[in-house]
Amino acid sequence: MVDLDSEVPPLPPRYRFRDLLLGDQGWQSDDRVQVEFYMNENTFKERLKLFFIKNQRSSLRIRLFNFSLKLLSCFLYIVRVLLDDPTQGLGCKELNRSCSNQNYTPGTIDWSPIIWVNRSLPLWGLQVSVAVISLFETLLLSYLSYKGNIWEQILRIPFLLEIINAVPFIITIFWPVLRNLFIPVFLNCWLAKHALENMINDLHRAIQRTQSAMFNQVLILISTLLCLIFTCICGIQHLERAGNRLTLFDSLYFCIVTFSTVGFGDVTPKIWPSKLLVVIMICVALVVLPIQFEQLAYLWMERQKSGGNYSRYRAQTEKHVVLCVSSLKIDLLMDFLNEFYAHPRLQDYYVVILCPTEMDAQVRRVLQIPMWSQRVIYLQGSALKDQDLLRAKMDNAEACFILSSRCEVDRTAADHQTILRAWAVKDFAPNCPLYVQILKPENKFHIKFADHVVCEEEFKYAMLALNCICPATSTLITLLVHTSRGHTAPWEAFRQLTGTKQTLNRESQQSPEQWQKMYGRCSGNEVYHISLEESTFFAEYEGKSFTYASFHAHKKFGVCLIGVRKEDNKNILLNPGPRYIMSSTDICFYINITKEENSAFKKQEKHGKTHESKLSYHGASRLPVHSIIASMGTVAIDLQDTGCRGASGATLALPAEGGKEGRRPSIAPVLEVADSSLPTCDLLSDQSEDETTPSDDEVSAGFEYAKGYPPYSPYIGSSPTFCHLLHEKVPFCCLRLDKGCQHNYYEDAKAYGFKNKLIIVAAETAGNGLYNFIVPLRAYYRPKKELNPIVLLLDNPPDMHFLDAICWFPMVYYMVGSIDNLDDLLRCGVTFAANMVVVDKESTMSAEEDYMADAKTIVNVQTLFRLFSSLSIITELTHPANMRFMQFRAKDCYSLALSKLEKKEREKGSNLAFMFRLPFAAGRVFSISMLDTLLYQSFVKDYMISITRLLLGLDTTPGSGFLCSMKITEEDLWIRTYARLYQKLCSSTGDIPIGVYRTESQKLTTSESQISISVEEWEDTKDTKEQFSCRGNHRNSTSSDQSDHPLLRRKSMQWARRLSRRAPRHSAKTAEKINQQRMNLYRRSERQELAELVKNRMKHLGLSPAGYDEMNDHQNTLSYILINPSPDTRLELNDIVYLIRPDPLTYVPNAGPSRKDSFCNTVGQDTREETQL
Repeated sequence: MVDLDSEVPPLPPRYRFRDLLLGDQGWQSDDRVQVEFYMNENTFKERLKLFFIKNQRSSLRIRLFNFSLKLLSCFLYIVRVLLDDPTQGLGCKELNRSCSNQNYTPGTIDWSPIIWVNRSLPLWGLQVSVAVISLFETLLLSYLSYKGNIWEQILRIPFLLEIINAVPFIITIFWPVLRNLFIPVFLNCWLAKHALENMINDLHRAIQRTQSAMFNQVLILISTLLCLIFTCICGIQHLERAGNRLTLFDSLYFCIVTFSTVGFGDVTPKIWPSKLLVVIMICVALVVLPIQFEQLAYLWMERQKSGGNYSRYRAQTEKHVVLCVSSLKIDLLMDFLNEFYAHPRLQDYYVVILCPTEMDAQVRRVLQIPMWSQRVIYLQGSALKDQDLLRAKMDNAEACFILSSRCEVDRTAADHQTILRAWAVKDFAPNCPLYVQILKPENKFHIKFADHVVCEEEFKYAMLALNCICPATSTLITLLVHTSRGHTAPWEAFRQLTGTKQTLNRESQQSPEQWQKMYGRCSGNEVYHISLEESTFFAEYEGKSFTYASFHAHKKFGVCLIGVRKEDNKNILLNPGPRYIMSSTDICFYINITKEENSAFKKQEKHGKTHESKLSYHGASRLPVHSIIASMGTVAIDLQDTGCRGASGATLALPAEGGKEGRRPSIAPVLEVADSSLPTCDLLSDQSEDETTPSDDEVSAGFEYAKGYPPYSPYIGSSPTFCHLLHEKVPFCCLRLDKGCQHNYYEDAKAYGFKNKLIIVAAETAGNGLYNFIVPLRAYYRPKKELNPIVLLLDNPPDMHFLDAICWFPMVYYMVGSIDNLDDLLRCGVTFAANMVVVDKESTMSAEEDYMADAKTIVNVQTLFRLFSSLSIITELTHPANMRFMQFRAKDCYSLALSKLEKKEREKGSNLAFMFRLPFAAGRVFSISMLDTLLYQSFVKDYMISITRLLLGLDTTPGSGFLCSMKITEEDLWIRTYARLYQKLCSSTGDIPIGVYRTESQKLTTSESQISISVEEWEDTKDTKEQFSCRGNHRNSTSSDQSDHPLLRRKSMQWARRLSRRAPRHSAKTAEKINQQRMNLYRRSERQELAELVKNRMKHLGLSPAGYDEMNDHQNTLSYILINPSPDTRLELNDIVYLIRPDPLTYVPNAGPSRKDSFCNTVGQDTREETQL
């Protein structure tokens, strides 16, 4: 090894502090060689070049000085013209010439006034000084710019003009007789124009900013036009000294009239040199100006494409947000603008769109509308370039929305672009709030620094999963996150009471369908927040329990209190339960038509008769007026005491009929403060039973589950969720549904003998987002007896990482196949499945025609709809507008009527024109683009993403409740109204209802499986059996229910009579009825053919066709959601109520460790370690 100390000699003693002060004086005697670098820059020429040309700031000063000299010379010329009087002499005394005041004929020209002028000595001295300085600077710059070709420097037009204007003045120094010689100094205006262009370029280099080319071109055009006019004015004025002797103002007047093509003719040139100059100037103008205008027009068109700039002054005086997208589509733009500007306080905001692609033709047409052209600015540029971010004034923006391109085939690449945009914006503007949309959950941890993040696949799969156990969850969430356009004016607010969105409400009230009125009115509810101490709704419940406040606020004002947040805690708690005590500093989250700040409160005195009528029940047709107003949420009338009624109150008692005296007659009151002695099983009886008493079948089969955190997460950043898990993971071979292995020999879903119906998910690949479909369905608060087997029908085999994640969950299987293949559908158990979820495929998201991306999915689902009519199919689409093709029936009158209604809503500019479509109202179709508004709404409501994640089960906060549902059975109809149900739930289990999912018989249509009976004939027939038959078709109830509840039967009769009055005239015609019956018979035969096809395939595969019922047709029903309905809303049979149930773990007492608890703790530790990794 080489010794470095021996190779490099030590530093001599003289290289010390003395050398720093006096310099190195002994290097000559040393062996070292001193090297000086950049010697070429030490020459005199290079130093001058560095100062005059290369250095931006010094060069800018030289250009500015040169520009000032040229302007000074032009100013001195004007002064000379004003002081010179041709009538007083020509200033040529040295040559003994006299001037005669005579009028010259056109044929003779006296050239002496043109050649000689009167120039005073001080003025001559100034002009000579300016000329000497200008000539010296020009020669110096020419010398510094010399590159070997001297003629290139001499023949330049600026150099020639400088010689013409400066050299004659220098000659007059040595030849005084020529001091009054005319010199065209006004030509220096062109040199000033040239200096101005160079100065602007140096200015841009010095300040490191690229000014727009449009500004430069406009400056050049204006300076060119001014130079032309100034040259023409001075030239005409000087030449006409031998003619009309025009003043500068007369010459200016003549030039303006001539160049504007007006030509009055009152001032005209008299001699031919003047006329020749006018001809030359017009020719020059005809050549130069069109070129300048052409360049200006070209730059204007390019600027229209790129979008220009957003000025710094506007950014400092106005508020704006920036929208960064890869490609801007018209649907994305309108969704953003409609949702963003739906909030009253955002009306003064500006939207700056930063997009790398050229503006689309449709987008350009929309942005030309005055409503948007004044508030939306389109900039073509990249978020990765600082200059484009500077154009958008990102550092002054109120927020930046970064959206992913979901139509890309490679969604991972789209996420990578989004991540880079987020990093670039954060690096450029660290204080700008970021709202980021990401597609893949595994990429989410790269943008954890963002203020708000929405991961599409997380929300999508969790929402589709909840759709299987809580019907129409997707529709519920979509309606909650859309903004209704409320106003503060009282009359406008009252008009808003009867509907949701401003355009939808009017149509919903004009619609003859009762379900559309109810559905449209309730869909306007949104989530709002307010501090308890500042609230009129909740201030009186300080120190009371949460359930007490929620029930009485709904009873009194029609608002639904769903959650709270403590002042010192950022976590939101949904329904923390009856043991949570409300504090004055709590932030309350509630569902209502409009926020409390936009509400007016009216209070009336109590009257005895009114109070008595309120205590009695009058049936569904006589709803109390005060309750209707309270349910609307804006104008509330307090006509009742908010205290709890007694347990034997007359208002809750069911009329005693037919041996019903033994049924519980009333509902317990909601306690102000939960009783501490209340046993836990009263609140959590179902969960406790389910957890502590496993069935004999489960024990014998070894299927006893444990609760814990999943030990393996497929991606970083997933929220840990307490779930039902197996004690040991299932071998990968046992996860394959259609192939037997050494552990089991089952090859189809029928052989497994599942007790509950299947949930089938048809997807292209097993992405990490599919993990979020399984977790909500295996959450710890789901009863074990209600767990549905999950079958993943995948086009491509899953990878090992995904199998590692799902092998711990009970009853989760996969199968490689496609919904295109009937055999694959039958093997995976579609005949006895409860729900079929069809996920949009990534490979079909992009198409030549945008809306054709859903073509394959729609046709496949339509095939399933025809083959398995009783199957509940939940479909994801790329474009929401395509949902009109779901369950398409071309000759169905009812569907055609809804299509016309949707067209009217779209013409009115509705944001949710498709909301009355039956598949959307029933929650059968979903598009992830509907959730774009969740990210937009977070700008105003920063809590919406957290609440949505809690509702969907993506996040689990200790003490926060979860979304579930319950079904109204015949035994529950004694509760009668939604308000009584609210009280029942709050007083018994602590649940908070937030809405109702209702299914009704479809009106004005005919079932495909049976011949319908006209309403008129049914009304004329008074037979009790026929009345019961219609009641059965409408509510699917029993005869005992009809006899026991005459009020319900009366309501059904009233509904049928109203339906008969609303029926169109043509339905009463005999010919129309016969045609309908023939068509139904034809359809029935078609259904039989399809059924035979399915049964034959099942027999061919060795499957029993017993589970397939071809005549089980439920296509003659419609379903819809009532969000936060009125307290007096009647409960109906088979209604599904959405509940927010308290967290069971909050009330479970600490018990000794058991085998199950130890497993949960172990799994939880593994999960925390995985998440931390």
